[in-house]
Amino acid sequence: MSNTSAGEVVVELRNVRKEYPTGWGGTILALDDVSFEVYRGEIFGLVGPNGSGKTTTLKLILGLIFPTSGEIKVFDSSPFDISVKNKIGFLPDGPYFYDFLNADELLDFYGRLFGYSKSERKERIEQLLDLVGMKRFRKMPLRNYSKGMMQRIGLAQALINDPDLLLLDEPTTGIDPIGAHDIKQLMLKLREQGKTIFLCSHLLADVQMICDRVVILNLGRVIRKGTVKELLEPTAVTEIVAREVSEEVFKYVSELGATVERRDGDVVFRLLDHDRAPEVIETIRSHNGHVVSITRLTETLEDVFIKAVKEAGAPQIT
Repeated sequence: MSNTSAGEVVVELRNVRKEYPTGWGGTILALDDVSFEVYRGEIFGLVGPNGSGKTTTLKLILGLIFPTSGEIKVFDSSPFDISVKNKIGFLPDGPYFYDFLNADELLDFYGRLFGYSKSERKERIEQLLDLVGMKRFRKMPLRNYSKGMMQRIGLAQALINDPDLLLLDEPTTGIDPIGAHDIKQLMLKLREQGKTIFLCSHLLADVQMICDRVVILNLGRVIRKGTVKELLEPTAVTEIVAREVSEEVFKYVSELGATVERRDGDVVFRLLDHDRAPEVIETIRSHNGHVVSITRLTETLEDVFIKAVKEAGAPQIT
């Protein structure tokens, strides 16, 4: 789990609204009364359908655009404060760099922007190329890089200034499973070092696996937020698989509000009230039934996401 320090807020949005002018006298609402916090030492996930406001949120945190109303703080300061930007690393979705440079030259360029000396740049470049597994390709021009290689070197670029806050936009999209696994392990390692990671991703299995807390955006509004456990726990059921179940047991368990399903000769009971499970098990056995298995099941984050978006009335994708 995260090293989150209670109350130590790194990013804070309060009642943020963002409208974009259409050019015809009207506006398009991108964010509507969005509020959340990101704590130090956690991996925070921001997810939502296309057009939900994720990119706008990132731009606001980076200080690239102004909110229409509301308040944004990064390290308890304005996101437009230059000293704050020195603490941030950013990997955009589909990063683009000068493709005639190689990895050494690219990282040296960014090291110069942050004012590192030649010796500091050299040491930092060695550390980062080793960290992202790109030492073998350090002299290859970026134009010859694969998508996965570009994501890795982009991550190295985002880490050149040893940031306290790392903003990652779709860091594993389009990467082979080994590369995606390596990047996820790297994020976990950075969290162990006390870094705060703000992750935007459509890969909800990855978000569920590594994020501590998640916000779901839809049409510019927050529709769900909380820890992964808080989001999934309400969907949990206790599944009891049994055999030779009598009619008395069927009646009893049905009265508890459990669902009943027949599966290959077995009977499957699903209970929302987990505390009643021992009682059900004892009832099955006392009526000469046999309990095959007892399992606690929850929906996935993807299931919760899809239900939340549909309930919010988003247009269906066909």
